[in-house]
Amino acid sequence: MAKRDFYETLGVARTVTEAELKVAFRKAAMQYHPDRNPGDKTAEVKFKEVNEAYQILSDGQKRAAYDRFGHAAFEQGGAGGGMNDGFGASMSDIFDDLFGDMMGRGRANRSNGRERGSDLRYNMEITLEDAFRGKTATVKIPTSISCETCSGTGAKSGSKPKTCGTCGGQGRVRAQQGFFAIERTCPTCGGRGEIIENPCSVCMGSGRVTRDRSLSVNVPAGVEDGTRIRLSGEGEAGVRGGPSGDLYIFLSVKPHQFFQRDGADLYCRVPISMVQAALGGEFTVPTVDGSEAKVKIPEGTQSGKQFRIKDKGMPVLRSRDVGDLYIQTMVETPQNLTRRQRELLAEFESESTQKTYSESAGFFDRIKDFFDNLSG
Repeated sequence: MAKRDFYETLGVARTVTEAELKVAFRKAAMQYHPDRNPGDKTAEVKFKEVNEAYQILSDGQKRAAYDRFGHAAFEQGGAGGGMNDGFGASMSDIFDDLFGDMMGRGRANRSNGRERGSDLRYNMEITLEDAFRGKTATVKIPTSISCETCSGTGAKSGSKPKTCGTCGGQGRVRAQQGFFAIERTCPTCGGRGEIIENPCSVCMGSGRVTRDRSLSVNVPAGVEDGTRIRLSGEGEAGVRGGPSGDLYIFLSVKPHQFFQRDGADLYCRVPISMVQAALGGEFTVPTVDGSEAKVKIPEGTQSGKQFRIKDKGMPVLRSRDVGDLYIQTMVETPQNLTRRQRELLAEFESESTQKTYSESAGFFDRIKDFFDNLSG
């Protein structure tokens, strides 16, 4: 019986990318894996076909040979050599990569039972002024550190871990599954390759204890909301002397009472009176560096008008550049008028001309023309 096309076996197109190929293989291999289909010979055959297809297509040179010559490239004497070329050795790596989670094991960095510690996350809230100037903060973090009593080995003083007799210190044992020999985590030592017969009384054999640690964190000027700072080696201590994980500081910037931020630029809305907007004038605004800036407004300033104050924004992280401060005016309509104020406004309105309100006059003229055209 003729072999199925490898691309058809994995259910992918010939233009499939390496990442898409891996996803398709994982899905098919999980579907037909012997552990999920005990005693099913058909699934066992399909599982073998899927693995064979992936072994060829995941190798750039073999895939090129297959695309050119098809299955003939891997038949005896073909351009690609025999199918046994590196197949057995590569399958163990494929299983480790794709079935680690399903088999209950990860690809942790294990060496004589030493495992890397977990990474930690700490959320820090800072003010906009802190983000402007930068700061050095002290944080207190509960974390696992290496046990001083046993020096992180997990064994009682005067003793040491012993090599696991089941796996010979490898942390994995082989089991036959149909056509394949599959490695599993050693059930005796849990994959560590060592057994502690006399555990430390302080850490109970884990090699770690939980303590509060105070760390100094340097927050550079110009950081934005969501910036992440990595402190290498400041995470949890590794198991039994393994390397420590990292600590990640996630920054969030508190909302400011005056300023809104957009990248390096700052924006501030300033209410001004109707009279000030009409006659012009000036006002003073604070800046994020603690100083003050004067803003002059011309006669007839409208709501939404922006005024730029150069170099009064935020510093750009790891740069000498500085953003700008934009002042946006908001003309405030007077409320709670006295009788006299009403009389004055009415008098002002009666003496107003089209030039006084050029924008609104022009708008209503256009509306009149619009309806005239409809009726005409």
